[in-house]
Amino acid sequence: MRTLGSLVLALLLQAPGDVAPESSGSLIANLVNRSTVVAKVVIICLALFSIVSWGVILYKLWAVQRASRQSTQFLDVFRRSNKFSEVQAVCRSLVESPLVGLFQSGYAELTAQLRQSGAPDVGDGPNPRPQPGRPTLKSIAAVDRALMRASVVEVSKLEHWIPFLATTASVTPFIGLFGTVWGILVAFERIGVTGSTSISAVGPSIAEALITTALGLFAAIPALIFYNHLTNRVKQMASEMDDFSMEFLNISERNFT
Repeated sequence: MRTLGSLVLALLLQAPGDVAPESSGSLIANLVNRSTVVAKVVIICLALFSIVSWGVILYKLWAVQRASRQSTQFLDVFRRSNKFSEVQAVCRSLVESPLVGLFQSGYAELTAQLRQSGAPDVGDGPNPRPQPGRPTLKSIAAVDRALMRASVVEVSKLEHWIPFLATTASVTPFIGLFGTVWGILVAFERIGVTGSTSISAVGPSIAEALITTALGLFAAIPALIFYNHLTNRVKQMASEMDDFSMEFLNISERNFT
């Protein structure tokens, strides 16, 4: 370890004029080309994790933004409509909103109960016209359970693929560390074979070993940042679904019980 420490310190203290200037891109390419087979396998794994995680990040950002925008539109329609049937008519154009799934589930349960009671119009909503002999709901708790089931389904849809970002953030640093440990083992083996501890002899091996840790952090850091961001957005939308469920239940209880 003392030998390794002296090598790293020498690399850090080496004068800039001692090496030819090289761009970061070509430096990384050269290190990858010179790396061992094990290091290249590690780099490929890290590259796959990074590519897939960025695909998940971009897709989920787009999906969550679209769902949020359609939820705002749906709430506007829901609160301006006089009948649930009017709200149902616009659901097909706002299918990305998780509130649409909640509404359709609650509306289906509400409709089924009112039809069993012989309701003359099951489409009445927030501001229904009074009708004589209006049938009542048999169980408001059943409507609540339908909304809860739909909420679980919608949250699962929103969370789809997000756990992969957590996996990337937790696994890739260790994969990169494995590549670094393997590279250092190779560097020490070369020191034993050549009997030389000069920078020119073992410096490239140390650099090749450290590149995998750098790539592991490159994959892990954005994955962790966007995992926290997307998880927070899903929690906010889940809270909006809870509020909508309460609003739907209040309307149902006020008009059909």
